[in-house]
Amino acid sequence: MKVRLSDFNENWAEMFKMEAEFLRTIFGDEVIKFEHFGSTAVHGLKAKPVIDMMCIVKDINKIDAFNDTMISQGYDIAGEWGIEGRRLFRKGGKNRTHHIHFYQADNPQIERHLLFRDYLRSHPEEVVKYSRFKEELAQRFNNTSEYSPAKKEFVKEMEQKALLWFEEIK
Repeated sequence: MKVRLSDFNENWAEMFKMEAEFLRTIFGDEVIKFEHFGSTAVHGLKAKPVIDMMCIVKDINKIDAFNDTMISQGYDIAGEWGIEGRRLFRKGGKNRTHHIHFYQADNPQIERHLLFRDYLRSHPEEVVKYSRFKEELAQRFNNTSEYSPAKKEFVKEMEQKALLWFEEIK
């Protein structure tokens, strides 16, 4: 898929809210809460215009029973997609608009994602640095299959900074 990098868009928060409301009509009481995370959740950060949503649920094993309903609503089913205990749904086909990441409430990935988001929200200088890095990568790589792996080491380093920051503010 071609890399689509955009300036921050104020409408992303509203797109998150609307999708969360819609998904609650499908998953009902299984949902504990929704979180907007990833680059579209950080003011000022360049991002692929795909809303990353976390759906925290009571029992991850019950989510697979909704696959047919999600397909009928235009979602692709990606399963764990490399992260144990996750269920990933993608909306929008080649012009994706949303990635819905389902995690059971006790999954450690939840904290990792939210810490990184909150660290960036609290450190605008890191947002500038990360945006520049993404722009450089987008100029070097045309496809997300190259772009995404090229970000991994940079993101890992920032996640470590986020963990240290979190330990300081606790």
